[in-house]
Amino acid sequence: MVRRLTVLVLAALVLAGCGSSGGSARQQPATIAIDFTPNAVHAPIYAAVRNGYDRKHGIKLTIRGPGTSPDSLKLLLAGKADIAVLDIHDLGLARERGADVVGIGALVNRPLAAIICAPDITRPRDLAGKRVGVSGLPSDPAVLKPVMQADGGDFAKLRLITIGFNAVPNLLAHKVQGVPAFWNVEGVLLQRRGFHPRIFKLDDFGAPHYPEVVLVTKRATLDKNPALVKNTLAAIADGSQSVLRDPGPAIDDVAHAAEADRGLIAAQFAALKPIINPTLRLDPRVLEQWATFDAKFGILKRRPAVDRTFALNLAHH
Repeated sequence: MVRRLTVLVLAALVLAGCGSSGGSARQQPATIAIDFTPNAVHAPIYAAVRNGYDRKHGIKLTIRGPGTSPDSLKLLLAGKADIAVLDIHDLGLARERGADVVGIGALVNRPLAAIICAPDITRPRDLAGKRVGVSGLPSDPAVLKPVMQADGGDFAKLRLITIGFNAVPNLLAHKVQGVPAFWNVEGVLLQRRGFHPRIFKLDDFGAPHYPEVVLVTKRATLDKNPALVKNTLAAIADGSQSVLRDPGPAIDDVAHAAEADRGLIAAQFAALKPIINPTLRLDPRVLEQWATFDAKFGILKRRPAVDRTFALNLAHH
C-alpha cells in the first residue's frame, strides 16, 4: 500500500512538471526595451512581469529601460532586445532608413501628441507670432502644422525656438507659449504643477485615431522565432487587461522604475486609461489612415505600405 502511494505521488509530480507552462525549463528568455522614462503607458509590461504572465506563456521577460536618451530602437537593432516600444512615427522613420523592423502590437488606441500651451492661449491659431518650443525632431512641425491648419491658423507665423526635451520648464518659465508634447506625460505634469495648460490634442484637429505607442520587432526575429513574439504579446495583453482591472501594483512598479512620485504615475494612468488597448490588436483600417497622414504632413517622405510595416495578425486576445 505504501509502495503504491509512493508511485502515485511520483506520477503526480511528473505530470505536474510536464503540464506546467511556467516551468523554468520551458521559459524562453525575452527582452523588451522601453522607449522613454518609465511612465503609465508601460504599465501593462510591468504588470506582465509582476503577475507572472510571461512565465504563464512560456517566456521570462526582462525589461530594459532607456539610457540617457531614448534608445530602444538601437537596442533592438543591435540584438540586445527582442522587442522594442516605439512611437509609431519612429517605426516609419526607421523603415525609411532601411531597418527591417515591423510593428506587432499597440499599447494605446489614440495619438498622444498635442500642442500644449500657456493658459491664455485659447485656441491653436492664437499661437501666430508667439514663441513655440520644438525639440528639433521632425515630428514636432508635423504636429504643429495639421493642428494650426485645422484651426485656420498659419504654421509659417509661429516663432519656432529649439528647446530640446525641456518643454515643461520652458512653459513654466514663460519662455515659450506652446510646445508639441505628449498630453499624457508633459500635460499631466504641468497640471500637477498648477500650471493649468491648454491642451490641443492632435486627433481633435483632424488626425486619425492611430496608435501612438507600438511594439516592434525585427522581421528576422519574427521569421525565426514567431513563438517568442506571440508569447510576449500574449503576456503583455494579459498585463494590459490586468492594469485596467487593478492598476495599483503596476503603478507602484513604474514609479519605482522611474524613481518618480507615485501620485504622478497614478495621474498619468488616470489620463491614459480610456485609450489603453486591452488586446494589443492593430487595426489595418486605422493604420492606412495613419500612413496617409504621416506622408501628407511630412513626417515620412513617402506613404508607407501598411502590410510591410506591420504584422497584423499576431495578437489573438
